[in-house]
Parts: sequence; C-alpha cells; structure tokens
Amino acid sequence: MHTDVVTDVLIVGSGPAGASAALALSTYGVRNMVVTRYASLADTPRAHITNQRTMEVLRDLGVEQEALAKATPQHLMGNTTFCTSLAGEELGRVRSWGNEPLVQAAHELASPTVMCDIPQHLMEPVLVDAAIARGTVFRHSTVYKSFTQDADGVTVTVEDRVRGDEYTIRAKYLIGADGGRSQVAEDAGLPMGGQMGVAGSINIVFDADLSKYTAHRPSTLYWVLAPGATVGGIGAGLVRCVRPWTEWLIVWGYDVTAGAPDLTTEYAESVVRQLIGDDEIPVTVKSSSAWTVNEMYAETYSSGRVFCAGDAVHRHPPSNGLGSNTSVQDSYNLAWKLKLVLDGTAGPRLLDTYTAERAPVGRQIVTRANKSIGETAPIFEALDGLTPQTPEQLWANIAARKDATEAAGKQRARLRDAIAHKVYEFNAHGVDLNQRYSAGSSTAVVPDGTPDPGFARDPELYHQPSSRPGAKLPHAWITSGTRTVSTLDTVGKGRFTLLTGIGGEGWLRAARARSLDIATVVIGPGQEYEDPYGDWARLSEVSDAGALLVRPDGYVAFRHASAAEDAEEVLARALGRILGRD
Repeated sequence: MHTDVVTDVLIVGSGPAGASAALALSTYGVRNMVVTRYASLADTPRAHITNQRTMEVLRDLGVEQEALAKATPQHLMGNTTFCTSLAGEELGRVRSWGNEPLVQAAHELASPTVMCDIPQHLMEPVLVDAAIARGTVFRHSTVYKSFTQDADGVTVTVEDRVRGDEYTIRAKYLIGADGGRSQVAEDAGLPMGGQMGVAGSINIVFDADLSKYTAHRPSTLYWVLAPGATVGGIGAGLVRCVRPWTEWLIVWGYDVTAGAPDLTTEYAESVVRQLIGDDEIPVTVKSSSAWTVNEMYAETYSSGRVFCAGDAVHRHPPSNGLGSNTSVQDSYNLAWKLKLVLDGTAGPRLLDTYTAERAPVGRQIVTRANKSIGETAPIFEALDGLTPQTPEQLWANIAARKDATEAAGKQRARLRDAIAHKVYEFNAHGVDLNQRYSAGSSTAVVPDGTPDPGFARDPELYHQPSSRPGAKLPHAWITSGTRTVSTLDTVGKGRFTLLTGIGGEGWLRAARARSLDIATVVIGPGQEYEDPYGDWARLSEVSDAGALLVRPDGYVAFRHASAAEDAEEVLARALGRILGRD
C-alpha cells in the first residue's frame, strides 16, 4: 500500500453535506477531495424540501439560480392534502411551505431567497459540478476503509472498487459526510444520543400522470389515511410529488419488528394503487427501497482532525424537510473555519466552535422531526382511526363526519383542529431561520453585554430577525446606485464583513488596520449603500456609528451599539477571541 494522494481536506460522501462542503472549500480556494463508494450521484429523489436558509447558502456560493432552474417552485408546493386516496375523499388541507398568505409575507420579509423543492438527485449535480469546476478532485467507486490521525494530519485508507486495490490519502483534515450509517463517525467514536430503527418505511418511486387528481390542488405532499398506514410511524401513506405531475415517490410504513416486506414490483404496485385509488391510470414502478425511522444525534461532531456532518451526526425522519437543509448548513459552518485555520489566519481552537454551534441544532431538528410524526396521530383520533377496526369501520367513521348531528359537528371540529396543528411540520419558519449560536458555548461569537430578550413569538413557527451576536444577519433591501441588493448580498464570499454607517469611521479604520481580509460596508445617505425604506435602520439594532462584524457564514460575530474611541483595540480583542488568537 502506498500514499499517492495528498490534499488539505478529504471528504467522504457526496450527498448534500459532502457536496456542499466541497463546493464551499473550493470556492474559498482550499484544496479538497471527495470520495464516494457509489459509481454515480444519487439516483433517487430522497431529500427535497429546500428552505430559505439553504437557498441563502447556495446564493452566497453562486449556485442559487442553477438550483432554482431544477426545482419545483414554491407556489406549486403548498396545498398539503389529507385524503382517503388521491381519487377518494378529501379530509382537509394545510397551506404549506410559505403559501399561507401571512406566512408568505413573512418569507418575503425574512430573506432575499425563496424556498423550493429540489429532489436530491437534481440537487447533487448542481453542487458537485460547481465544486469540480472550482477545483474539487472527485473520485467515484472509492470506499472509505479506515483512518489514523496524528498531530499533523489524517491518513485515510480507501479501496478503489474499479481496480480492486487499496491506497491511502493524506489530508490535514477529514470530513465524514457518509450518511446515516457513517463509518467515519463510528471510527471517530463520536458519542450518540437517541436510537436507530424506531420504525420502518418503504420508498416507492414511480411514474404516473396524476394531473387529474393533483393539478387543481398543487402540492409537494398528499397524505393518505388508509387502514394499515399507521404502521411504521409515518401516520399515513404519503404520496410525494417529485416532478409535477408525472413523477412520484410513495412512503409507506412496515412493522420494523417483523422486517421489511419482499419489495416485488407487484407489492409496490399494490401500494401505489391503494394510495392513488384509481386502477385505470397507467403506473410504472421505477424503484423501491426500505429504510428505518431514526431518532439519533451526535453530542460531539469532531474528534481531533476528523469532523462529521449531515446524517452522520443527526438521523431523523423526513418530517419538516430538515435533513438536507441542516446538512448543507453544517458544511457551510465548517468550511470557512477550516479555510482560516489552514491558511494560518485562525488558531485550531476556532474548529471547536463547530460542535458548539451545530450540535444543538442537530439535536433540535431530530427532536422536531420526530415530534411532527406524533402530531399526525390526532388526525386519526378525530376519526377514531387509531383503535383496531376493520377498513369498513374506518370508512364509516370518515363518512360520519358529514352527518347533521352534534357528534358529527364535534368530529369535524376535531379534524379541522388536528389538520391545522400540522402547521408545526409544514410552516415551521422559525425552525428554518431562528438558529442562533450561543456566545456562552462558542468562542466565535462575542457577547455584547446585553441581556438576551428571547423570542416574542413561537420560535418554531415565526422567524424573528436579530442582530445579536450569534444570530444570522437580518435581511433588508438596500440600494447601491441603481441596484437593489439584500444586506445578505454584502456579506459572505469567504470573508468577514464590517457593517457600519455615518459616524462609523473609527470602525472602518479598525477593520482596515487588520491583516485579516475584512470587507467594509457603509450604509447611509450619500454612502456606498443607502437605506431608502428605512428597513435596515430598524433591523440593525445599532446606531449609525455602531458596527456589526459578520462572519463568512452570514452570522453576526460581534456587535457594538455606537462609536468607540478605542475601536481598533475593541475590534482586535473581538477578533482574537473569534479566531482563537487571544
């Protein structure tokens, strides 16, 4: 065996976490290499919901428009429907994924981006193609076997599945983005909480023109309540649109204690027919696969020079559409830190903030996704559908809601309330955008001495912008000459950015005195950027002469409410903490 490959960062896995890590690192000019055991990128839809925060990441990395071109747009995502089959009775709908008018307004106020639906087999090529174009070395059919690490780097043994031989890759850092059965995470000994295999599910991908049942109520998801659908923890059979309105994916449960059924074409077609409810429509089953619902999260995301991201460290059902989004955001958090440590700008302590910042997010989304499964049960309860009964009894319960009786009226009210409560799964705007990093646990966030006011509204449902250190920079539309840009467009690009206004000259001098590449943005009348709507003045939470120092990932690292006579010293102390140099 010989070492014939050397790189700065080796990434195992080419899914959303691995591909976005490669893209960010190559965008920042960091040598990196991706190995994947598979001969191709994802060939099934898998993850799909893509929220505004992820689109902000893609915007900064220069691939937002390419992703949107592949995506189902937001306005076709949002009539989440509960029914007995696509051709059967409709029980109710939830305006979802930002399509409820008040939520849509909140989306527009929160971000310059729009959420959309990009199936994983369409997303991965966007990320990987851009990464390779910018310098990533990519190797298919290459299996990770093991690693050893020392004070200077990591030596990884891989197997070339084409040649059949093993060789080693020497890297300064290793990223395990190898999914829910991560061998890298296991080899790194990352401590895990929760459990795997709490329920069983089957994915069935098929082609069928279902326009007559879906085009008038366009949606990403159609939930079918049917006998047997509660097995597996999903709460109902799920018909998911991959491409409107001809390509689909069904999620169907099975009893995990009994093992997965024999996934024959005949079995898959029988499930498809049951959920469509129309035996006359031509159906072509393309694939079927079994998987388990997990509730597991890593308490630590790294061990020495080895870091893990994505499903390797947070494993959960697809509820809320959080999986690929959190995976992309993990890698975006890590990439700029690796870049600054590798080029000597920051000390290795900066890398400790990856676990400090992302592990609480991982735990939160695992909990939220599994909680959403449980929130489907009240829909069944409203129809007395959780007690053992014959299919005929369930249909009778569903029919009874149409009776002109007091009992039926109460049943209708319970059903409406139960369906409406699914807003916590389908419109959880706060879960998407309210992630904040604590200055108490992360040294890459500098406390400003003000008390944390918390959230005035439900933090899961409502995004609440803040310029507090540890929060994502608020979005506001500002102008530069004839251009209208988002405040988010003035930051990122792999650099720190200092934002100030009229009277903030001291902060500008302090930023320019640093050897670190800090972009400067001045917002105010007659300045490079102007605030014609007054939105930034309201959202910035600092005076014109104050300053915000924003990290490469768009998070506020430091805030000072006003001018400071010793601005150079204040900024130097803040950067010393952030960069692990104090």
